[in-house]
Amino acid sequence: MQNGSHNGHMNGHQKRSNIQVMADVLRLGEAGKTEIMYQVNMSYHQLQRYLGYLIDRGLLEKIVKPNPGIRYRVTPKGEEALKNIDAVLDILGLAK
Repeated sequence: MQNGSHNGHMNGHQKRSNIQVMADVLRLGEAGKTEIMYQVNMSYHQLQRYLGYLIDRGLLEKIVKPNPGIRYRVTPKGEEALKNIDAVLDILGLAK
């Protein structure tokens, strides 16, 4: 079969889906931009796009602290979304 798949199963070497990347960001709980970039393994451009998307949907909130500065925290809605995402990834055999 094409793309390294066999018998319809996805291999472990494929790129993460957008939903998997969003779940990885939400799993951090609270973090700054640099921490998110390194922990989730994404570029600054990707980070900006995902943060905007998650904030716009109420899954993450931007919080400003005097030190260390701007942080991003998962909201209760984001925690609920993460539980649902993890359940779907588990059903699909894509859970970490």
